[in-house]
Amino acid sequence: MPAEDGETTRGFARSPFAQSPYFRFLGVEVEQRKPGFARLSLATGPNVSGGIHGSIHGGILASLADIAMLEAVLPMFSEKEQPGGTIDLNLSYLRPAVGERVFVEAAVLRKGRRIAVIEVSVLDDRDRLCARGRVLYAVREKGPEDGTPPA
Repeated sequence: MPAEDGETTRGFARSPFAQSPYFRFLGVEVEQRKPGFARLSLATGPNVSGGIHGSIHGGILASLADIAMLEAVLPMFSEKEQPGGTIDLNLSYLRPAVGERVFVEAAVLRKGRRIAVIEVSVLDDRDRLCARGRVLYAVREKGPEDGTPPA
């Protein structure tokens, strides 16, 4: 349930992505969400391993970074804006993400009229930084009649 300060407590069902087969397959959980910030978690296991020393595969971590970014930035959109897609996702891997859970935090640094800049951090269950990155996301204006982007 949403907390009084606008944050969302743990639970994937509250995410706008809850029905996505890919996100459900991964088992992503929303730990916290409010406009401009999101914290997700993911249990380790055979579906997400494949990195060195049994760590979570780097491609899965990149997916989590993209998901966390969306959870943080989309609540900031006005009714006249719509998602435009990820422009750039950069993730620097600093250590293997191992342990029982991994956490991904996304913080919007700036949301402009056309581009949002989001910082993403991946932490293990001992709160050690495993990866850090930046995502650029396109913001589009809805069209006047059907909600599609202007030509």
